[in-house]
Amino acid sequence: MKSNQPHIICAYEFNGNGGGETLSDDVIAQKVKAHKLAWVHLDADHPLTREWLHENVDYLDNLIIDSLLQEETRPRLNELKDGMMVILRGVNLHKGADPEDMISIRLWIDEHRIISTQRRPLKAVADIRAALEDGRGPKSAADFMVTLTTRLIERMEPVLRELDDRTDSIEESVIENPDVSERSDLNDIRRQAILMRRYIAPQKDVIAAMRGSNIRWFDTNHKRQLFESLDRITRYIEDLDAIRDRAQVVKDELANILADRMNKNVYILSIISAIFLPLGFLTGLLGINVGGIPGAQYNAAFWIVVAICLLFAGGMLRFFKHKGWL
Repeated sequence: MKSNQPHIICAYEFNGNGGGETLSDDVIAQKVKAHKLAWVHLDADHPLTREWLHENVDYLDNLIIDSLLQEETRPRLNELKDGMMVILRGVNLHKGADPEDMISIRLWIDEHRIISTQRRPLKAVADIRAALEDGRGPKSAADFMVTLTTRLIERMEPVLRELDDRTDSIEESVIENPDVSERSDLNDIRRQAILMRRYIAPQKDVIAAMRGSNIRWFDTNHKRQLFESLDRITRYIEDLDAIRDRAQVVKDELANILADRMNKNVYILSIISAIFLPLGFLTGLLGINVGGIPGAQYNAAFWIVVAICLLFAGGMLRFFKHKGWL
């Protein structure tokens, strides 16, 4: 059920068995103050969101509220009393969007309440909503945090696989048929890898800090699941480093191949110039408009000059070959 308040995207009360009941507008503020776990998801861009937070979650200090509404964020975690202020990022999987333009989600989470904000829709959030409505969602605040982290990481894998496949394809193309247009593709791959790593690397630190936290409602099982997420995101960071470095190596190889091709062409032109430059001098000398040129009175003189030029060119080619220049 969609809220009639435009700044509230959704709100649920958890039943503890994997399901969630959607909350009506008039009870949301009451439920996020109660002891039964409730989640409210807000639109950080809406002007009424800050006002709603100040009025209904006054137990959060202004620094946390500012963090929930920040425009530019990097993944981070702050432990406060028995709760956490968490900022995470997920790949942008919307049609026509760049995956490296990663979408942030900001959360205050403790044992009894989850308050999250977003500026753009995040598919991991939609996954959790669908799971709650189907009765197979998180049962506790710790479950919610682990599920969200897992879904964010899982949705990164297809993007990284596609990036790796693109790198393989261009590398094969460079080996078989190098083309200067592939430079822009390699630059695009490196840019994507660098931008994604910028947000994924600090997200690894967030998961590690969460796993090592002393918050009592995070039990051993949750920390074990976070360890799996930590292992996967570490591997993704290594993959991004490898993709970035491979793209640079392939780009250097492409530049070397193109440089070799150009050097070969210049070399051939240089050989041709070396052969025909003295011939041009000879024909120019014989073509001056003055009397007394040897052989001018003979009909076969032209062909004699042509034969001399051919012999000279043959001698030049033989000399170049003897020197190893051909």
